[in-house]
Amino acid sequence: MEKKVPMRTCIACRACKPKKELIRIVRSDEDISLDRTGKKNGRGAYICDDANCIAKLKKGKLLNRAFSCSVSDEIYDKIAEEFRGK
Repeated sequence: MEKKVPMRTCIACRACKPKKELIRIVRSDEDISLDRTGKKNGRGAYICDDANCIAKLKKGKLLNRAFSCSVSDEIYDKIAEEFRGK
């Protein structure tokens, strides 16, 4: 029997893709950061591994909606830097 592939939706482009193809952004008690392992504790949101989606993230302030809290521009910039650093 085939194993079910977990699917997630990108919060920027709304594309539904396998979980392994997306990058998880996690909100823990301390901060908001990229979670490439997918194992950190906290509330997660998923985004495509694509510069366009990272740009949409900040432009639309999409993490504010995903995490139901106010997210500062510094955090969006930090996520973009982490993404570019891969």
